[in-house]
Amino acid sequence: MEDEKQKVKGQILYILKTQGAQTASALASQLQVSPMAVRQHLQQLKTGQWVTYQEERRPMGRPVKLWQLTERSTDRFPDSHADLISDLLRGITALFGNEGLDQLITERSHRQIETYRVKLSLTAITWQQQVHSMAQLRTQEGYMAEVIEQPDGALLLVENHCPICVAARTCQQLCSAELDTFQAVFGPTVTIERLEHILQGDRRCAYRVAPIE
Repeated sequence: MEDEKQKVKGQILYILKTQGAQTASALASQLQVSPMAVRQHLQQLKTGQWVTYQEERRPMGRPVKLWQLTERSTDRFPDSHADLISDLLRGITALFGNEGLDQLITERSHRQIETYRVKLSLTAITWQQQVHSMAQLRTQEGYMAEVIEQPDGALLLVENHCPICVAARTCQQLCSAELDTFQAVFGPTVTIERLEHILQGDRRCAYRVAPIE
């Protein structure tokens, strides 16, 4: 029974991570459990400082509670050797200056580009297929990525988690390089725009990918 409770709590955290703020009723519907059970889990998670809520007024009835993750909850999701990477980046800057750090990031980007190009060439032909395949590759790397189709035909490449977030806070060039990497991989026939950014306080990173008319 305790294992089942922990499983449900983990599922709640995952939904809040990938979908953003939710009401208890919405969570209950997705998990196919009673709203009362979900509220009990949420209260326990709140006591542990994993989740919090904000009240949102509705046109009719009482305000509803929108549950969301706290800063502490990021510990539940993988961060690829965050402290080690941050220390290495600081060490490289101390030894070789910002120029040396820029060279390191550029070299990393080149390797990423070549790796992605090779893998995408095996599975994707159209730009839409490339975006979907990229989401799969990024998910394998820990980014919890997905693709959301837009009404105008564009695609939103969403990364619900950043496994290098601590390192990126130490060295924000890593994020700038990622946008350039996507553009290089997808090529000159599409445009890529970052609409949401975890380091700017957003819940996720989101990139709008659209063909050039």
